[in-house]
Amino acid sequence: MTTAIPSIACLGNNPLHISIFPSYDPTTNTFAPIRTPLQFSLLLSSTIDVFELRAKHNAVSGVGLSGDFGLLQAVDDRLAAYGFETNTGVRMVCVVDMRGRRAAAAAAAAATVGAGSGSGVTARPGLRDAELKPVFRAMQTAYVRLLQNPFYEPDEHAPLGGQGGKKITSRKFAADMKRIGEGWTPGVTSL
Repeated sequence: MTTAIPSIACLGNNPLHISIFPSYDPTTNTFAPIRTPLQFSLLLSSTIDVFELRAKHNAVSGVGLSGDFGLLQAVDDRLAAYGFETNTGVRMVCVVDMRGRRAAAAAAAAATVGAGSGSGVTARPGLRDAELKPVFRAMQTAYVRLLQNPFYEPDEHAPLGGQGGKKITSRKFAADMKRIGEGWTPGVTSL
């Protein structure tokens, strides 16, 4: 029997960009997305409510709002959504599939990313919020690189008043999201 470990099922800042990654299905021994693009879009939209509730709670309690939101919601026994908000209000979400990758495949992926001494892949239940910090750091770096592109117009892509903006169509940004989603395993310290 193959041991499965967490993998990224989806990265996004809905509705601007969504990257979906295949998960391991032990019954068929294949990889396929665990949800449809529409289901992931709805899941990412539901996390906006959690961001809003926590922002209101932090404003009432006098706690400053910064960075890592940690676990936003456990969707089911397999999926969990984690969030991060930049100081400029850009919200990023990482949906983790707790049984999304075979342990042997994860060890190979960690070796190709060059995770260094933090690449020890072990099969264990649960996931610490800190294990996703490299993901959000890499997502933020990719987003900053996108903003540095003189041909990218961020105002066209900002969702205004509940209306969605244009989707991010940058191939470089999409390639960065793909690299992040495929390269992360628990214990990786740099992406």
